[in-house]
Amino acid sequence: MNRVNDRLVNWASIIEPATLKQAEATASLPFIFPHVALMPDAHLGKGATVGSVIPTLGAIIPAAVGVDIGCGMAAVRTQYHRDELRPDLAALRTAIEAAIPLSAGAYNTALTDSASRRVETLTKTAERANFDPAKYAGNWALQLGSLGSGNHFIEVTVDETGAVWLFLHSGSRGVGNKIASHHIRVAQAAMKRWWISLPDDDLAYLPQGTDEFWTYIRELRWAQEFALANRDEMIDRVVACFGEWQGGAVEELERVQCHHNYTTQERHFGKDVWLSRKGAIDASEGTPGLIPGSMGDLSYVVVGKGNRLALNSSPHGAGRNYSRSAARRAFTHEQLRTAMAGIEYRDTDAFIDEIPQAYKPIDVVMADAADLVEIRHTLRQIVNVKGD
Repeated sequence: MNRVNDRLVNWASIIEPATLKQAEATASLPFIFPHVALMPDAHLGKGATVGSVIPTLGAIIPAAVGVDIGCGMAAVRTQYHRDELRPDLAALRTAIEAAIPLSAGAYNTALTDSASRRVETLTKTAERANFDPAKYAGNWALQLGSLGSGNHFIEVTVDETGAVWLFLHSGSRGVGNKIASHHIRVAQAAMKRWWISLPDDDLAYLPQGTDEFWTYIRELRWAQEFALANRDEMIDRVVACFGEWQGGAVEELERVQCHHNYTTQERHFGKDVWLSRKGAIDASEGTPGLIPGSMGDLSYVVVGKGNRLALNSSPHGAGRNYSRSAARRAFTHEQLRTAMAGIEYRDTDAFIDEIPQAYKPIDVVMADAADLVEIRHTLRQIVNVKGD
């Protein structure tokens, strides 16, 4: 850990100067308390750094949550051992790809029974919040149970004992993106209206007590609930696909869920703050969590150590070393194939920007996080599913 200044604490041993400068700009805002905590996977983001934990008093920065509100991980530990599995992993991959819409703009054509129940709950939540998600996305209900693209994934993995885990990463999809983007614009308009100058327009904030603040909080909380339900719906489908492929029911021995793009109220250093984790998970003492590596790399099931300086947080993944465009210039389809050797995946050059070399080495990230989390299980993927 490195204390950059009184307002910024850093756990990243690999960090670009531009990322550090961006975090310093966020930490300089007058309502930050007590400090911004940079996680080991920190890298440049929109306004606020991805891999940062941002506590605020009396204000909130929509871009400090990000545009994929509630994005996070879900995993299920099954009763199966690697040695028991059928050999035709390609059939399992294609079954999962058929059951879950992949890629940006791909949604369900109809609701499953379980999705209908979840949509009913989300509708009631929205009504209590005096909020209609259809004003952002008329098809929001059909988005429930869809993956998205980029670094979102579904994986079948095996831990150090040979136990099979089903693992995925996704968030609040298009409806969450539109909610976030709207409130970032609302905050930016407020800054102009009040003649407030900021180091970055995307650090625009909403003061607590204003209608704009509470409207954002209500819609943010709904989007976080949607993201959680989205992951539960998908992991249920993956469990069903796996059981049908394997020829036996799946017994869920454990299910872990965690957000890593969200805001919540917590108490730190004697004060109640709005804590925004942008690319960070809750690592309060004893709290289970999930930290994925990049495509083709290791992932981890962890438990938090409750590090006070880190604001009870830990990294959410490997963190990018290359932008997507830079990765496409630097790496080839053949290098991706080499990196994915031994893993069943859809072999396409669409995933070059997700190649493991485009990310920080996950072993370095986890070494940097040694005082933030304890590793419970190390997962190695055998099947990878992604959207273009």
